[in-house]
Amino acid sequence: MVDRSFMSDSAETRDDEGAQAPHGATDIDNDTAEPSVKPHLILALDYGVKKMGMALGNTITGTARAFDILAMNNGQPDWDNLLGIIKVWGVAKVVVGLPLNMDGSSSMLSKRAHKFARRLAHRVMEQRLPVTVTLCDERLTSVAAREIAWENGWIQNERDPIDDISACILMSTYFADPNSSLAIDAIKPD
Repeated sequence: MVDRSFMSDSAETRDDEGAQAPHGATDIDNDTAEPSVKPHLILALDYGVKKMGMALGNTITGTARAFDILAMNNGQPDWDNLLGIIKVWGVAKVVVGLPLNMDGSSSMLSKRAHKFARRLAHRVMEQRLPVTVTLCDERLTSVAAREIAWENGWIQNERDPIDDISACILMSTYFADPNSSLAIDAIKPD
C-alpha cells in the first residue's frame, strides 16, 4: 500500500498518553540518552545520484508511506541528516534499493548503490545504532511509481519527482519476500 499523504515535514507522532508531538520529537531527554528502536519500522531508500526517495514501512501492518526525497551530492547524502532520521524515528532496518539491469547483472548505478549501502552500514555501526542494512532488487520500481503517480494525480508533469513512491514500491517488494534481501555484511563487493 502506498500512502503519499505522509510526508516528513507534516508528520506528527503520538506519545504514550496519545498527545500529539511535533515531527522529530522523541523520547530522548538529553544527548546521553539512547534513542528507542522500534523493531517494526523499516526505512526504504531508492538510491540515486541526484536524489534519494525514502519510505517508512511498518512490519506489523505491512504498509509503506512515502516519507521524503533527499538531495544527493553525486551519490552522497547529508550523512548527519540521514543518520538523524534513522535515530529519531527509531528505524530498525534500512532497505536500500539495488538497481540491477533487467537480466539481473550489475549496472554502474547498482555498484554505486552497493557502495552507498556499505558506507551506511559502517556509519550506523560507528554510531552504535542497532540497525541492519540490506539490499533489495528494485528493478522497475520507477516505472511502476510513475504509473501510480499519474493514475492518482500526484504528478502533473513527467519530470515531477516520484522517488519517494519508488521507495514505497521497494518496501512492498521487501514485504512480499523479506528473504530476498541480503544483509550488507553477507554480500561481497563486485
